Amino acid sequence: MEQLSLAITGMHCGACVRRVTAALEKIQGVQIGTVEVGSAQLEFDPAQADPTIIMASIEKIGFSAAKG
Repeated sequence: MEQLSLAITGMHCGACVRRVTAALEKIQGVQIGTVEVGSAQLEFDPAQADPTIIMASIEKIGFSAAKG
């Protein structure tokens, strides 16, 4: 498992946190540590997912994500 810290822009409230959490839960090989307004900490199995896929899933629901 590898760790990934993400800076997420466009999040403003608890509903945003729930949307991002739900999107991350759908990605096989991802274990969520924390999701807060503006950031997420997680671990992923590089055999099943990679940062590009993870960030794309967040961007698909309307937020911007970058390593950080």
